Amino acid sequence: MDLRRVVVTGIGALTPVGNTAEDFWQGLAQGVSGADRITRFDPEKFKTQFACEVKNYDPKEYFDRKEARKMDLFSQFAMVAADEAIADAKLNEEGINKDRVGVIVASGIGGLTSLQNEIIDFANGDGTPRYSPFFIPKMIADIVPGHISIKYGYRGPNFATVSACASASNSLIDAFNYIRLNMADAVVSGGAEAAITQSGIGGFNSMKALSERNDDPKSASRPFDKDRDGFVLGEGSGMIILEEYEHAKARGAKIYAEVIGGGMSADAYHITAPHPEGEGITLVMHNALRDAGIDASEMDYVNVHGTSTPLGDSGELRAIQKVFGEHAYNMNISSTKSMTGHLLGAAGAVEAIACIKALEHQVVPPTINHFTDDPEIDAKLNLTFNEAQSRELKVVMSNTFGFGGHNTSVIFRKMEG
Repeated sequence: MDLRRVVVTGIGALTPVGNTAEDFWQGLAQGVSGADRITRFDPEKFKTQFACEVKNYDPKEYFDRKEARKMDLFSQFAMVAADEAIADAKLNEEGINKDRVGVIVASGIGGLTSLQNEIIDFANGDGTPRYSPFFIPKMIADIVPGHISIKYGYRGPNFATVSACASASNSLIDAFNYIRLNMADAVVSGGAEAAITQSGIGGFNSMKALSERNDDPKSASRPFDKDRDGFVLGEGSGMIILEEYEHAKARGAKIYAEVIGGGMSADAYHITAPHPEGEGITLVMHNALRDAGIDASEMDYVNVHGTSTPLGDSGELRAIQKVFGEHAYNMNISSTKSMTGHLLGAAGAVEAIACIKALEHQVVPPTINHFTDDPEIDAKLNLTFNEAQSRELKVVMSNTFGFGGHNTSVIFRKMEG
């Protein structure tokens, strides 16, 4: 069957390095670190006392008091980014068939703040259950697509994807497929996460997943550096409007880029550790290239998962060298998690936006915080250390991988003409 073309017509972002898509891009291009000491709670007793929090966020700027009370922080972040993306795409104007607009939005965890606080309040009480009537709707991961569809009247496919840190990329791939299979004309897709809580930091600390560089938070997320010691937890949301090409063109929409392929795979190995030979990662990139119908030699830039963990970073680069061969030395590679931290279920969306903006500006955002070369990593790879690099970009890839062995790759191409 003939598959329809899919393009990006709107973006929105609320991140630790910028509270709009443009500010986010400027933060990345300038190499800004979003890490600092945690302000949401007193972290003094935790092994990790810092994170990449969203800065200067005041819900009163976006919601009335009653509305805000009904939404967990992750839902608030999502609605702010979705509002920006929908306005950017002009997807709420007259003439849009809302029966053909879907909403597929991810979260790896959902309303962790609400879950934690309701349980703490119950445990500290006299045993009488006094749970908020909004507790369950605030907590469940799928509530965001519901909120967006209710606000805008979109009646197309509506659900959440959950695959840990690959969740938002899975939402993009699902949206891509629904549109090219003619099951929707446009889809609001992306992800949101707000896990910087006592339970979030404590849980990841117990796994020894987080950096403990409390003396220098801003340099703690250091993908590919010899002294990397774990990831830095981030939060926020990224939203992307995907739309069928002819539908977008007919209404005169701005087109940022074309989505040309998506790959998925599983490691089938371990609940948290990557496969030692990178089999699932190798497979997912092969799958994405095959789906896009392009040769590996056409790739210009890969925004890697690159979390700043000892095993994950080197394993992903080995997989890239397997897939791209000698061409791996011609590409740029970078990890924007060095700046944003790890947004978990929202990571794939904000990193896809980084790829889209890289195509728009013909600039590769850097991997900051590189101090010491890792002898296990091929020094000939261009990992875009410490400063953004200008270059011609036509095809770019975003990789995200999640606990459970979930792997996703999404490929974008610059629109010509």
